[in-house]
Amino acid sequence: MTERAAAAGSAVVAAEPDVLLATKLHVPGPRPGFVPRPRLADRLDGGLGRGLVLVCAPAGSGKTALLADWARHGRRPVAWLSLDAGDNDPARFWRHAVAALDGPCPGIGERVGPLLGPPPPPSFEPLVTALINELTARPADGGVPMVLDDYHLVGSQPVHASLEFLLEHLPPGLHPVLASRADPPLALARLRARGELAELRAAELRFTASEAAAMLREAAGADLPDAAVTALTDRTEGWAAGLQLAALSLRGQVDVAGFVAAFTGSNRYVLDFLAEEALERQSEQIRAFLLETSVLERLSGSLCDTVTGRTGSQALLEQGERAGLFLVPLDEVRGWWRYHHLFADLLRARLEQEQPGRVPELHRNAATWYEQRGLADDAIRHAVAAGEMTWAARLIERHYDAVFFLRGEAATIHRWLAALPEDLVRSRPRLLLGQALMAVLSGPLEAVEPLLDAAERASAGEAAEPFEPTAGRARSLLVNAPALIALLRSILAQLRGDADATVAFAAQALAGSREDEWRLRSDVQECLAVAEWLRGRLAEAERAFGPSIAGWQAADRPTFTAYAGYHLGQIQRAQGRLDAAVRTCWQALEITAPPGRPPLPAAGPAYVGLGEVAYQRNELDTALRHVTEGIALCRQFVHTAPLATGLVTLAWIRQATGDPASARKAIGEAIQAAPGPPGLLNPVPAQRARLLLAQGDLAGAARWAQENGLAADDEPDYPREPGHLVLARALLAEGRPGRALALLDRLYAAAAAQNRTGSLIEAGALRALALAASGEEAAAVAALAGALTLACPQGYVRVFADEGPPMAALLSRLIASQRAGQAAGIPLGCLARLQRAFEAKPTGAPVGQRGTAAVPGLAEALTARELEVLGMLTAGKSNRAIASELVVTLDTVKKHVSHVMDKLGAANRTEAVARARELGLIR
Repeated sequence: MTERAAAAGSAVVAAEPDVLLATKLHVPGPRPGFVPRPRLADRLDGGLGRGLVLVCAPAGSGKTALLADWARHGRRPVAWLSLDAGDNDPARFWRHAVAALDGPCPGIGERVGPLLGPPPPPSFEPLVTALINELTARPADGGVPMVLDDYHLVGSQPVHASLEFLLEHLPPGLHPVLASRADPPLALARLRARGELAELRAAELRFTASEAAAMLREAAGADLPDAAVTALTDRTEGWAAGLQLAALSLRGQVDVAGFVAAFTGSNRYVLDFLAEEALERQSEQIRAFLLETSVLERLSGSLCDTVTGRTGSQALLEQGERAGLFLVPLDEVRGWWRYHHLFADLLRARLEQEQPGRVPELHRNAATWYEQRGLADDAIRHAVAAGEMTWAARLIERHYDAVFFLRGEAATIHRWLAALPEDLVRSRPRLLLGQALMAVLSGPLEAVEPLLDAAERASAGEAAEPFEPTAGRARSLLVNAPALIALLRSILAQLRGDADATVAFAAQALAGSREDEWRLRSDVQECLAVAEWLRGRLAEAERAFGPSIAGWQAADRPTFTAYAGYHLGQIQRAQGRLDAAVRTCWQALEITAPPGRPPLPAAGPAYVGLGEVAYQRNELDTALRHVTEGIALCRQFVHTAPLATGLVTLAWIRQATGDPASARKAIGEAIQAAPGPPGLLNPVPAQRARLLLAQGDLAGAARWAQENGLAADDEPDYPREPGHLVLARALLAEGRPGRALALLDRLYAAAAAQNRTGSLIEAGALRALALAASGEEAAAVAALAGALTLACPQGYVRVFADEGPPMAALLSRLIASQRAGQAAGIPLGCLARLQRAFEAKPTGAPVGQRGTAAVPGLAEALTARELEVLGMLTAGKSNRAIASELVVTLDTVKKHVSHVMDKLGAANRTEAVARARELGLIR
């Protein structure tokens, strides 16, 4: 073969999937003898304005023929999609639906298509929302009918749910039309009650006497007796398939009356009888061709030649269409056909009856043809039908990357694997690793370890077998099973917060990889970077992420680039470098949300990162805008951690703006989305406990800390720091500032040793509260000043404001101290920002931490502990009794009493109590 011929052959092979997709989008052409039915076309036109048009009737009722004729002769262009079993994958279903709409709505595929991935979105509602918005923004011009033919072949709940969402928010520019053998599992009753459903059922689709006469006389001639027409119409009950077969069988029939009298009974009997008649009247060559090619879903000349082992199939297909042999053309150039579904079922039954031993061979031939053209779904289906399970397994392995990573069709992979014997799957490490990869990305995580163990066992006993995955931009991860096993174990270790195991397995994967396996090596590099993060070595983690991000960016993989950038931004925030985190987010958006194009799902993590920083700086409107956009995009993003983070930030925005119910709702959804166990990489459970505390549920927060094995005497552990900070808050709320302070001192020292500025700011703010609650006023003010010195240059606000009235009171003392020249100078602009945050709508404070609001006549608010001491003074308790009840030292009580009298301007206990009553602090 010459180089030019080889190139041409490659182009044909590469184009084949696109050609077959085009057949699904093609409005089927008319068959010989078709009779127009204007009464039904008018019903369809009238139903478009209602909402959903449902054409529901048994097989052979003429649904497709009716809709195709209506689509060809209608006043507006129609989006057409012929469904098949493969469309049970929601990613594939919507990819095909968007492609269908791109015909009458040019450009919609370019704008909405990228939302499908790769990688696949975890939810399709955002995609449908984008589709709705696109169609709403277009000039209506009567709208676009979208025909989904053979919807009964779809049994996928995600597909039904996303279509239901579309119907509930139907844009004016779209008119969905469903053709199905049975009612689809949609909210038809609700649509019917609202007048948003138009229906055509079997009764309406039955041929009238005049329509049946037209069809039969077209086939048998104008001299067909009226009595025969009436009899055939009655016997078939106006059933389209029966009439078509009767018309086919009448051709050349000498004894028409005898033929009509020869059959009676049910439609099934009529169909069998007429099919027998139709087949017996064909030549042996045509009959053999019909039976042998019935194993195919679609037919082309080349495919049929391969399957039958004979030549001349193209001519036979064209001849069969002209003869009315139930061949439906699938394109304009007569390159592809399909049999009418009922006729195909009859042919297959006859083939099994007459030549059962021939069936596997026909399927093998079909699988060979499809495999040569890279059409994995059809090749695997026919290999399985032929009983060639090992061949099918190899095909799944070869096409895994293209189907899962490039097209995001996880449901297709699951369907393929379900068709194989379980013992075969468990004997093939690459199939096990394919399942493990999907579980790592979309769960369940608990399934990963057993799959890796099984893959390891299978690898040990596997004989060498050639493996050539389909061509792509990156070497398949499945090529190197041992290295992939190590990589996935490294990812599991990092999710558990085990830095040492993360490094050990990553090193094992790196040692077992080749230089050209840059994709696997980039993943390994990312694991090593995360391990440095888990160890608290933030500068090293930031440097380690650099090569990983550069590698993904050079490979034009925006999803992986964005996810690595998301982690980098978190590390920069942990360093206290909010400005750097913002720059990282904007750099990610340059790739994932270029001007003039809709943002990719991969832009979601960057918007979430911007929202986190804006919230921390108390720019609540900006934070809400960024987080809302980020959450919408992250719902389509394959990794769920950014979605969980965005929902947590949304919860705190709601809490800060006085909407605790919405805050609880958002944090609840975040818990569902959060991956892995609680810890540094999944701080959501800790944030939920902290929110419980902020809303007064001290018992719930304390219970969470106990259930997660957190104790006040724990040694510092950076992966568990989010939980320990919640525990410290709970201890303060319980009135145990000494225990809290001891824990915070250790956390603070550990953060200082590693220069983790973000931790120093948060732990420092809590240390200040613990010192204040212990009566160490001067030390508390100094601690707060130290935290603000680190926080102010980067604009931190909420880390202080979210602590509520106790922090507001301590801030007031710091300001007073600074005015008196007794404290280090904190920039006035920073102090003003903090004061404005406290003056805004209150966020609620934890039980035991509630201080007084601003009280007229009181220069400085009393802290929560001071109010508690005031109550005991009112009850006449001695200092020793107060110390015993509060479980603090006598000196600590004396300090609290002194502060109370100083703030109230009282010389003794009696004056303090009287002054407190005047101010309304006590009754």
